[in-house]
Amino acid sequence: MGRVTDLAAFSALLTDEGQALLAALRDYTPSQELAVASRLRREHPAELVTAALGQARLRQRAVAKFGERDAHRMYFTPGGVEQSTRRAVAEHRAAAFARLGVRSVADLCGGIGGDAIALARAGIRVLAVDRDPLTAEAARANAAALGLADLIEVRCADVTEVDTSPYDAVFVDPARRGGRGGGRIFDPEAYSPPLSWAIEAARTAPHAALKIAPGIPHETVPPDAAAEWVSDGGDVKEAVLWFGTRPGTVTATLLPGPHTLTGRGLADPPVRPVGRFLYEPDGAVIRAHLVAEVAEDLDGGLVDETIAYVTADELRPTPYATAYEITDELPFNLKKLKALLREREVGTLTVKKRGSAVEPEELRRKLKPKGPHAATVFLTRVAGAPTMLVGRPAPSPLA
Repeated sequence: MGRVTDLAAFSALLTDEGQALLAALRDYTPSQELAVASRLRREHPAELVTAALGQARLRQRAVAKFGERDAHRMYFTPGGVEQSTRRAVAEHRAAAFARLGVRSVADLCGGIGGDAIALARAGIRVLAVDRDPLTAEAARANAAALGLADLIEVRCADVTEVDTSPYDAVFVDPARRGGRGGGRIFDPEAYSPPLSWAIEAARTAPHAALKIAPGIPHETVPPDAAAEWVSDGGDVKEAVLWFGTRPGTVTATLLPGPHTLTGRGLADPPVRPVGRFLYEPDGAVIRAHLVAEVAEDLDGGLVDETIAYVTADELRPTPYATAYEITDELPFNLKKLKALLREREVGTLTVKKRGSAVEPEELRRKLKPKGPHAATVFLTRVAGAPTMLVGRPAPSPLA
């Protein structure tokens, strides 16, 4: 379907008839879509029913990112759902801009408006720019639907041609997927616009933030930027380059919280024998190369110089790693592990791996755990040797 047709179908959703259809489809069951579509097409134009069903599906998918209340009032494009910032992450960034005293932001590559919404709710005036007409229309509709139209101006334009000088800050979220339904782009210079352009645009503003892929090499971070890696609920979501703050600073922020760990320039932690406790650092901590900071705070070391597992003799509270109590340390041997689990009557088995080629699901099938108890098995290396560590989640030190 061409973009003109897409726009016409989207505009039809904003009519009274389109709104009534969307309201009726709020809680529809996708497995019954054929029957629902047939019934609705007896009363409404087929094109409108198709557009409404598509939007209803997107809204259901968007609940995980935006929450029930917002998702069912907002409008999405297929790419917009996938590429938009999760609400908790956008709110964290908006709060950071607000603490800097920012009152207006040029949101470049604004998509369907996820970040613009969070900024506006923080009391910040936003210019949201996207070059795709349908995406811009969705952003405009979202601002209106959420009562934020007075704070969000949406402009359909090429971001490289927008004058950002009237704004306190610039936020750039370059496209990191190729075309419609394209795969991820890993070369920052293949972003749209390229990272180099975004960096220069950031340097023209008093404050700026550039959203980038969390796997970006640390050596590509400009010296005049601060770098932040953000996770939400244990999943790494993004990295952000901040300008106009503290150049050279590296942080890992964990949501909810937020909990922010700042790099202290520590050397790599020492390798030591496995202690009573094993700590699995959050992915944002690992991506930010801040495992040494966690190890120092826990008075621990690494199980292997190439593995991001921290071991220690004491259990200490930390939001930056999940603690496990280790009961057994075995050289990698499937028969021995199977016998141990049978002896312990382990039926619920969690398998984690780092530095091992063995696939957890494959191992679980071979072990066939059975029994009333639970255990966690870590497939890893200890001082270079393939090793199995058996344990269980540690109790909270604060309990």
